[in-house]
Amino acid sequence: MEKIQSTCNFCAIDCNLDFYVEDGKIVKTVPTKGYPVNDGFSCIKGLSLSKQQTTVKPNSLPKIRKSDGSWEQVSWDKGFQYVADKLKELQAKYGTESVAGISTGQLTLEEFAIFGHVMRNYLQTNVDGNTRLCMATAAVAHKQTLGYDAPGYTLKDLELSDTLIFIGSNPVVAHPILWGRVRQNQVPGHKIIVIDPRRSETAMNADYWYDLKPRTDLLLLYTVAAQLIEKDYLDKTFIREHTNNFEEFKEFLKPYTLERGVEGTGLSKYQIHELVELIHKGKRVSFWWTMGVNQGYEAVRTAQAIMNLAFMTGNVGKPGTGGNSITGQCNAMGSRLFSNTTCLFAGGDFGDEAERKRVADIIGIDDDHMAKKPTLPYNKIIEGINEGTIKGLWILCTNPRHSWTNNETFATAAKKLELFVVQDIYDTIESAEDATVYFPVVPGIKKAGTYINLERRLAPMRPVLPRGENEISDYECILGVGKALGMGKALEKWETAQDCFNLLREVSRGKPCDFSGVKWDELTNSHGRQWPYPEGREAEFSADERRLYEDGKFYTANGKANFLFEEVMDNPIPTTDKYPIVFNTGRGTVGQWHTQSRTKEVRFVEDASSKNAYLYMNTKQAEENDIKEMDRIRVYSSNGQDAAFHVKITDNVPYNQLYAPIHYIECNKLTPSNYDKYSREPNYKGGTCYFVKEDDKEVEKA
Repeated sequence: MEKIQSTCNFCAIDCNLDFYVEDGKIVKTVPTKGYPVNDGFSCIKGLSLSKQQTTVKPNSLPKIRKSDGSWEQVSWDKGFQYVADKLKELQAKYGTESVAGISTGQLTLEEFAIFGHVMRNYLQTNVDGNTRLCMATAAVAHKQTLGYDAPGYTLKDLELSDTLIFIGSNPVVAHPILWGRVRQNQVPGHKIIVIDPRRSETAMNADYWYDLKPRTDLLLLYTVAAQLIEKDYLDKTFIREHTNNFEEFKEFLKPYTLERGVEGTGLSKYQIHELVELIHKGKRVSFWWTMGVNQGYEAVRTAQAIMNLAFMTGNVGKPGTGGNSITGQCNAMGSRLFSNTTCLFAGGDFGDEAERKRVADIIGIDDDHMAKKPTLPYNKIIEGINEGTIKGLWILCTNPRHSWTNNETFATAAKKLELFVVQDIYDTIESAEDATVYFPVVPGIKKAGTYINLERRLAPMRPVLPRGENEISDYECILGVGKALGMGKALEKWETAQDCFNLLREVSRGKPCDFSGVKWDELTNSHGRQWPYPEGREAEFSADERRLYEDGKFYTANGKANFLFEEVMDNPIPTTDKYPIVFNTGRGTVGQWHTQSRTKEVRFVEDASSKNAYLYMNTKQAEENDIKEMDRIRVYSSNGQDAAFHVKITDNVPYNQLYAPIHYIECNKLTPSNYDKYSREPNYKGGTCYFVKEDDKEVEKA
């Protein structure tokens, strides 16, 4: 029996697992002991990876849709050539940007890079990813505030903090291994604080829960900042030596009185005072945010308001501190830095000619063939398809028919495409229904590559099982299309994933994310490596768990962090007499993942979750509308769509709010086409609605 260590490719924790393999089959899966991230633990999703050896059964050859709607199975070479020819044909007929791509936060570092190389460099077109749906806000907030997309913490900080504040974050369900680190916290008297309109699973396990009104986070954070200033609860030395714009921020906050905060957030004066005192009395205060912040209409400024609190109290760069973004997908960090979409490889600026030439020389192309501008964001790609300017789309390892906000707009778009390539493990995902080409690829247990987790740790994915006949990886699929396009010399350095990794190592050299000292073979069976890890300085950076900003230096021009702020906006989708209820969304259970493309195939996950769409409703609201547990209602959204849900009744959701798990296609049928103006991340949690109870005949008919 052989033991093979590899990385779980579900969430951004990137746990490592030991797969025991015999006769080409996984016999058992055990979380890797001693690995700094999960140290012998894993959630149900990671343990389910071994089940994919029997549940992943795509046809191992491509399929092309014929004119009569049926599929024709073809060889890989024919599939590559067909897609390459169609891409060139559409560009020749409609223009360079008439084709586009949408990737994911779940591909490997190398797969992101080669897709960006083929589409952004060679074809000079647009590619965004579903990282836009979860982490674009954090990336923009980091760049503007810190000078680089570089969250500074390590997971160890969860164990070292005496005051942990979770804002729009529910790690008990969304990041159970991270929550395990919280439970390992041995700091005497440490406190867990949750700020969330819903009494989430994390709020149930907290010492303090602040149930503010939906979408008033920014107002609360500014109110708290103003109170910290009024009470002189500041680290003046840190502010003076390590930040910019504090005096302007101080002046800006004057209108954010306690009375205004109380009126807007729904919290009492006592609650806000209590929160301010908890922050002040903490010696090691850490602030943690995720999708409840990121998926909003003023999300970037909200994330920055969290970091502002850390700066003004000096809770940065020290053990157990920080204004910390919790990443969603397994390689969202890799996507943000190495997909060649919103920045050059390794976080460079498309407008920096010297940097463009440096990267071009490393990866083997002329600098005039490098992408010259950031990509169009996800929403502009979908809108472009519906407006008729984009005719071809290639999606990889993502399911936008289900996951895109106001997802009927994607359903409409898919039917308008002349070329729609779906590259995935499964041909059963909703997005594949209108595909014109389907590329079947192997799951992670059959491929090699690299992931970067939420604390900047590079982790190895290594093949656990042998490939079957005609099976190929995402990397090999993209490479095949690139060769069919005639890229020739531009692909000479990209022949394998390991070749690509070595290119990216060199591209990272001298950048904040420098991992030039990380070797492919040394990463195998390792503890992973946090960047930075520059070549020649390996001993200096050898610790398993390292944080940034301990020296108070940031990546801005003058080395200081920026206080950034902006007036609170009016809610663009307020409740009204017609739509009086807030439609909130988020995770359902630990075992479910996104659109359930993967977890619904695993029996023990499927058995523990509902097969039908459901939502949570407040007990009083249910009683007033004569709704019993698991009755069915139809929800009408202000976006013009409606969908049916079964009802679970609870006091954990406030009156005039509904909470729907994202794992069902009905959920994002109702979310709005509304976005943060800086990150262009969808305002998934900002919908409004009303509902009607469906009678027995309607339910029976449905």
